[in-house]
Formats: sequence, structure tokens, C-alpha cells
Amino acid sequence: MKARVRAPELRGRGWLNTDGRDLRLADLRGKIVLLDFWTFCCINCLHVLDELRPLEQQYADVLVTIGVHSPKFEHEKDAAALAAAVERYGVDHPVLDDPEMLMWQQYAAKAWPTLTVIDPEGYVVANMAGEGHAEGLARLVEELVRLHEDRGTLRRGEGAHAVQNPDLTLLRFPSKALALPDGHFLVSDATHQSLVELAADNETLVRRIGTGRRGRQDGTEPEFSEPGGLCLLPPHEAEIAGYDVVIADTVNHLLRGLKLSTGEVTTVAGSGRQWRGTVDFDAHDSLAVDLSSPWDVAWYDGRVVVAMAGIHQLWWFDPVKRTAGAYAGTTVEALKDGPLQEVWMAQPSGLSASPDGRRLWIADSESSAVRWIEDGEMYTAAGQGLFDFGHVDGPAAEALLQHPLGVLALPDGSVLVADTYNGAVRRIHDDQVTTVVDALQEPSDLVLSPDGDVIVVESGAHRLVRLAAGTLAASGIDASGVRHRTERPPTLLAPGEIELDLIFEPAPGQKLDESFGPSTRLEVSASPPELLLAGAGVTTDLRRTLVISPDVPSGVLQVVAQAATCDIDAEFPACHLTRQDWGVPVRITPDGTTRLPLILRGMDTAGDGS
Repeated sequence: MKARVRAPELRGRGWLNTDGRDLRLADLRGKIVLLDFWTFCCINCLHVLDELRPLEQQYADVLVTIGVHSPKFEHEKDAAALAAAVERYGVDHPVLDDPEMLMWQQYAAKAWPTLTVIDPEGYVVANMAGEGHAEGLARLVEELVRLHEDRGTLRRGEGAHAVQNPDLTLLRFPSKALALPDGHFLVSDATHQSLVELAADNETLVRRIGTGRRGRQDGTEPEFSEPGGLCLLPPHEAEIAGYDVVIADTVNHLLRGLKLSTGEVTTVAGSGRQWRGTVDFDAHDSLAVDLSSPWDVAWYDGRVVVAMAGIHQLWWFDPVKRTAGAYAGTTVEALKDGPLQEVWMAQPSGLSASPDGRRLWIADSESSAVRWIEDGEMYTAAGQGLFDFGHVDGPAAEALLQHPLGVLALPDGSVLVADTYNGAVRRIHDDQVTTVVDALQEPSDLVLSPDGDVIVVESGAHRLVRLAAGTLAASGIDASGVRHRTERPPTLLAPGEIELDLIFEPAPGQKLDESFGPSTRLEVSASPPELLLAGAGVTTDLRRTLVISPDVPSGVLQVVAQAATCDIDAEFPACHLTRQDWGVPVRITPDGTTRLPLILRGMDTAGDGS
């Protein structure tokens, strides 16, 4: 019989959304408690927030969700930044601020996000990493409700959720902006679920487009869900397409088209379902294809390129042919250059084409990198990987950024970077990185006005701000800088042979499906590559022996696993594809473990079978 594990007490720096009270597990006895270990930079964590909303509503009288904020970046340790993120993303359940990641360690979390379920008697009954677990969680909650009602240990009664105070600012956490031909600015007002047109002074309201409600309604009273990037189509393409601007409607997993003259909005790409398929680089009907958190859009290579942050890829969209498909990236979350179909990216969040159209610049936020595409290849201008970040000027190969969300290619060949978590605008030119201005509040985008001014979307300050004349001519402010590495505790591995054991647990009512070949796939790589002496590559076996070099003191193991399942005993069984990637920081020591177990739990979302 499996031993029951008592849930460790919840402790941290403080609580949000509890009216100033500290919650203890004893206060929650009789309730089913769902702990969500998250960090607000992580797109997968943001997906889970949205997946949990219907679950929280359905089981409001028995289920208490608690977000345990476990920060990756230095900026995310700031209490004020966390409070802003809770408002930005509409989190209304209690949040424990755990900047030292003590709860992460006590609950043995290994990936963002991780979900832990505690039963009404205070025991841990389930752990799961990644996203896509909503249906499985619903089944588990139903089972726990039946069990503990029979035992008399379930306590019903709806818990309190925080009510967001109405704000008085014109914009609320604006994400992206676009300079319009008439000198006005179009702004994605993300938390207000709308678009705003501002006059040339970047302050005066001209009109608001959208009802302010979350949703996907088209027409002249449109709905959005945290709209992001904006792309102005060339006149010829706009005339054929019937709209002028493409909008990345991020949380809806859609692209929308806006006709500027009427304010009418049309869905132009995306089914509304989140992508959980297999990678291909074919053309698809744009309205039938699944997308995943499109964050920014830019016109390049004769089409709209989409920063598909949710799956660490770039996609393309042709507004004339009404087709869409993958453009770059394998969905592996890491930093690797090369031919577009082989590169690794990490939550691309900002795009800007150079004025001559030769290069597409990319803010690759989770690797704190700036990259570019030219002639079918991707290159890195600055940035060193998933867990290296900071504020360091100097040679681009040594410079550090912290979660940049925006880029702007200038006519002089240089590139400005919205270095979001450093609160700065940086400049890359002639293989040098300098700081142009700092002390900003989470700048998320940069726009060049028709008269040559640079406008910064200062998201955390809820405004657009114009850089003072002469600022672009300034050199770096401080080249010494500060370096950071993620505080996430590394896994201690012994050098030599390590057994990687991927344990797959199908979702209830499903089984592995080998109708079309092997049902599982495992891909392993390392950064630096020298960390692995043997064991890299792709196989269909979920167990593998890795050989760890004794000469590399630390690094990151990248593991990508997937499993195909189908429904059991169904007349028309649905197909499902579960996919999870791990970036596991490791430190090599003689006292380390020789076994690395990872759990892949089945998702309940039907795959497209491709």
C-alpha cells in the first residue's frame, strides 16, 4: 500500500488576494486544495491560469486554488512586480509569494508549472507538471468529493475570491503598439481587453475598439482576450484581404483583422483551440489551424510572421491566400541557431523587420536573447541561454539581458530592445550592447513614429512614453552591470551512467495507441552539448541510459517526451497527444544521483491526428 504523504505547511514572504491574512493548511481542512507552482514570465504557467478558471468556477464550493509564485527571473522576486502580474493576468485566487522557492523544494517541484492536489484531510494525492490537465483534474476532484462526502470529511461553502479594484488609467498594462500612417498610434490595451487609438501626442484618446469583455466576438463591438502584437499590412494586401491590421489575440489563440475605417474586427486565423499537435511546415487553412498564444506579428518575407510564444516557434500567415503554417523552430525550448526548421527558441515575444526587409529581429524572452533571421538561417545577437540573464553592457557575446519582450530595427542598422525585466531600453550595434535609458516600468514594445521619434510602451506604468531628443545618440550608461543565474535548485547528478526514466501515466479512460506506429517519442539534448557523452538524440523508448561527462561541472538537460493515446471502449475513440518538455538544470558531483525520473501525465485534449 502506498504511504500517504502529509502536505508541508505553506510558508513564504507574504500573501496576495487574502485580505491581509496568512493562510494555513489547517484553515483549509475539509477542502480540496490545488497548489499551482507558477512564475509570471512563463507562457505555460499563463496557459494553466486560463485552464483552471472554469474548474475554479465549477467546483467553487469544494476547491481552493492557491498560486505558489516560484520566480525564475530576478525581477520576478520583486513583491510589487508580482502584485502587478496578479492584476495583469486577472488572478483572483490566493497567491503565496515564495521568492526563495522553499515551497518548490518541499513539494519537490521540477518544472514550471507544477500542480499539486491536497485532499480534505491534508494529504498530497497528486502531482503533475505542464499544462493540459484540466479534464483529469476535474475527474480527480469528482472522485475526492465522493470519497470524502462518504467519510464526512468534506466541507462545502464557497471561498472568497479577490475583487479587482476598478482602475482610473486610460491604458492598463498595454502590451504592443503600432504607428499608423496618419501619425496616430494603435495600442493593444491588454488588461482592458481592447484596442485604443491615441493621437500623435501618444496620450489623447481618439477611440476605443472593443467592449472590454473577454471573448472572441467579431464585428463592430468586438471582444478580445489580452490582445498583443499589431501588424500593418501593405496597401495591396490590405485591399485584397479587406482589413488593414493583423492583431495577435494572445489568450484566444487567434489572429484578428481590423479595418481601420470602420473599426470592424474579423477572425482571420486560428480555430480558437490551443495547439497540441505535431510539428510540420505545411500550409494549412488559416481558420482551421490551431495556434498557441500568438504574442507579436510583423510583415516579413512577403507575409505576416507570428511569434508563437506558446510553443516556442515562429509561424507565418498569408492574408491573401488565407493560409498559415510553421516558419521556424521545433517547439524545443532552448537556444540553438541554424536553419529555420532546426532552431530552438524560448517564448519569442517581439518581432521587427529591418527597414530594408533583409532581416527579421526577434526578442526571444525566456532565453533573454535577441536573435535575427536572414536568408533562411537564424542567428543570436546577444543572449546566452535559459538560465543566464542580467544587465551587462559591452561586447554582444558577453552582454546580458533579462526577459526582453520587444525589438525595433532602426534605419541606421542598429536595433533597440525593450529589456523588460531590467526596466531598460538597450541598443545593439556593431556587436556592442549599450543601455540607452533605464528606470522604466516593464517596457514591452518600441515604435518608430513617422517623424522619427521612438515611443516606448511602458506597460507597468500604463502609458506610452516618448524618448527625449538626443537619447539615441547616448552611449552605454554603465558597462559593469550585474549578472544573475536562475535560483532554481539544480538536480545533482553523478558523472558517468545515468538512467533517465520517463514514466508515462495515461489520462483516465485512455491507453497508448500504436495504430500508426510507435506511440512514444523521447528526445534528449544538453547545453552545453559536451555535458552528454552519450544518450543524445531521438528514440521511441521512454527509458534511456545517459553518460554524463565528469569534465563539465553544470549545464541543462533538455528532455522532450510525447505519447499518443486513444479512448478505451469508445465506439468512436478520440486520439490524444501528450507532449511535455523539461529544461533540467544539473550540477555534476560524485555524490549525485544516478537516476533521473520524470513523469509524463496524459492530457485530455484530443489531438488532430497529424
